[in-house]
Amino acid sequence: MQFGVFSVGDVTPDPTTGRVPSEAERIQAMVRIAEKAEEVGLDVFATGEHHNPPFVPSSPTTMLGFIAARTERLILSTATTLITTNDPVKIAEDYAMLQHLAGGRVDLMMGRGNTAPVYPWFGKDIRDGIPLAIENYHLLHRLWREDVVDWEGRFRTPLQSFTSTPRPLDGVPPFVWHGSIRSPEIAEQAAYYGDGFFANHIFWPKEHFQRLIGLYRQRYEHYGHGSADQAIVGLGGQVFMRKNSQDAVREFRPYFDNAPVYGHGPSLEEFIAETPLTVGSPQQVIDKTLTFRDNFGDYQRQLFLIDHAGLPLKTVLEQMDMLGEEVVPVLRKEFEAMRPAHVPATAPTHASRVAEAEREKAGDVR
Repeated sequence: MQFGVFSVGDVTPDPTTGRVPSEAERIQAMVRIAEKAEEVGLDVFATGEHHNPPFVPSSPTTMLGFIAARTERLILSTATTLITTNDPVKIAEDYAMLQHLAGGRVDLMMGRGNTAPVYPWFGKDIRDGIPLAIENYHLLHRLWREDVVDWEGRFRTPLQSFTSTPRPLDGVPPFVWHGSIRSPEIAEQAAYYGDGFFANHIFWPKEHFQRLIGLYRQRYEHYGHGSADQAIVGLGGQVFMRKNSQDAVREFRPYFDNAPVYGHGPSLEEFIAETPLTVGSPQQVIDKTLTFRDNFGDYQRQLFLIDHAGLPLKTVLEQMDMLGEEVVPVLRKEFEAMRPAHVPATAPTHASRVAEAEREKAGDVR
């Protein structure tokens, strides 16, 4: 199991002090969180992509390239890359470049993820969200695997004898997750290509995501990539911990009540009961996270939202110390003990994909 953290990069006032970090402070905080992820033994840091306030990470490859130079083993990812409004040619080239600079420590998560005003800013129509996601990813998939591409589609200027550069490191494209919180078409897309499916199930009850993940697993097997329980699944979530659970609830409540993605709706208690949000002791986080396997089957990546809603960096780093010291080591052991031998332990890495490509090549030769 790969464990990590992700940030949506919101610039939100601290509701307990009223202080608003500057954009520079928030960007540097995200870098520090990534460094901390490696220091405490986590596997993945992922950044969102947004082009409107109150969010700052509009250029994930710039941020991840900087983090790549300051880390050694951390997998760098996105949560998400906007396959709807970004040019797939630019995605192919940007992430191949990042892959080279990071020594292969790169994967990315495709998503629609845009708020409505963003589409026209990039010359797109939100009503085309699903068709854009499907067509653009099909082109991206080809650009990373075919040295010369001829292309004509609905949404982009045609390509003639086009080669995206640089070519993927070692001839192996970055592994791709398809993130979705509501669209069966995206689950189908992930299954068709044999890619990963990431369900950031922080908003709705588990029954909704059981249907989406179940569809992905069923179609993954249908397309011949392996059995349904071998499909590559990632899950989201958010945690806030203190040694005493009552202290955790008391401290986190004002942040939850004013959070851009949570606040002013169902209560904290309702969210804790119905979604993967866990506010309590480290043992409560362990106990609840283990139920994700009961709900969704064996999965390969767990990412926690860690820095949302104006939480001070000092508090976020304290949370990560608890994750690294008290929570993740137990979860690794428990998940591994329950995993059947034929189910992948982790999501594919660059090294594992290079090895697989070499095995396939040797098989072709024989």
